[in-house]
Amino acid sequence: MPEISRFYGIRITMNFVDHSPPHFHATYADEEAQVEIATGDVMAGSLPRRAAALVKEWTSLRWTPDFGRPDKVELPEWEAPYQEQDDGREATSIRGGV
Repeated sequence: MPEISRFYGIRITMNFVDHSPPHFHATYADEEAQVEIATGDVMAGSLPRRAAALVKEWTSLRWTPDFGRPDKVELPEWEAPYQEQDDGREATSIRGGV
């Protein structure tokens, strides 16, 4: 399982394809829990009280209530990959090169 974060001895992992509802796995010492992304609540398994509180806080700082709802997510507006030159020169990529 890919690790997405580690803090205070807590390891956060997430499978790419997993069952619903959207969740991640939190491991602390020998204990593991499945944590719902939307709420930060433990769905299955267990964690010590302090570790569970840290995981819930971590969740609230990194996930939005609209996670997993593409109709509610605002995507950033990207610049065009090429910019026109005012002096008649050929357009160049904003990433460098031509």
